[in-house]
Amino acid sequence: MQKFLLIVFGVFIAMSAGANATNMDFEALLSGAQDNRPIPERQAFTARDGATLAYRHYPGESRTALVLLHGSGSHSQYLATLAHEIAESGAATVYTPDIRGHGPSPANRGDIDYIEQLEDDLADLIAHIKTTDTGLARVIVGGHSAGGGLAMRFAGGKHGDLASGYLLLAPYLGYDAPTVRRDSGGWANPSIAKIIGLSLLNELGVTRFNDAQVLRFNMPAEYRDGSETLTYSYRLMSGFNPSNFRKELGAMEVPVLVITGAEDNAFFAEKFEPTIRPLVPHADIITVEGVSHLGLVVSPDAIATIRQWLEAL
Repeated sequence: MQKFLLIVFGVFIAMSAGANATNMDFEALLSGAQDNRPIPERQAFTARDGATLAYRHYPGESRTALVLLHGSGSHSQYLATLAHEIAESGAATVYTPDIRGHGPSPANRGDIDYIEQLEDDLADLIAHIKTTDTGLARVIVGGHSAGGGLAMRFAGGKHGDLASGYLLLAPYLGYDAPTVRRDSGGWANPSIAKIIGLSLLNELGVTRFNDAQVLRFNMPAEYRDGSETLTYSYRLMSGFNPSNFRKELGAMEVPVLVITGAEDNAFFAEKFEPTIRPLVPHADIITVEGVSHLGLVVSPDAIATIRQWLEAL
């Protein structure tokens, strides 16, 4: 119980300022929106529960597959510029799934069935990829922001051995990580009382109320098109985040690349190196100057770094 109370206190401190107006640099993504290359049509794979889930495939002349996970509130489309560049360079063939509960037309927007379901979905996508592309030598799991947090959760879970490497782009390490600003740039607006109550119930083994909405995102109206996911249930919020970033980073014995933007307005870029290095001594940890949190996925310097790292594998 003492451990639980410490966790609750940490949640309150880390998330209490989340109701502020967002400082996220959505303008940084406009360069990606101006990319004239056609975005691949969404394809489908079947998850273990029979659900049909969507992904986009960017073919590349490579035996490396990169599964790239989007961040919270959005879906795979904003990763198109990065995926195009990596695939066209021949560094990897790229897959960008719409994580369950997200995308233009999810079965149950903002919710999943159980906390570990996103990890199972990712394992099922990897199995699908290996079946359809039998010439692959390795699968790299990567993600931006919360997608990086999900990649970490995957690494520390029962499916972690399916990945031959991890690419973490400004990853969300969790509410208690020193890298996270108190308000995450004003992006997240949590329902503190609900989170505390549901966390306690889950500690006691009670999960029947995990569909309750506990998290809202502050996306400005001018950037919305109806495909965004602006509320999360407790189980989606939990499943999309690391459960213990120290344990999960420590489980990464394969190659790891961590990239942040020096002007990140959600996280403290300068704190990633001292936080991650003791846990993953072999990781490549790079900060790109003049780049924001969202700008990282369209930054030419960041893309060049990713390409070189993938080619070296």
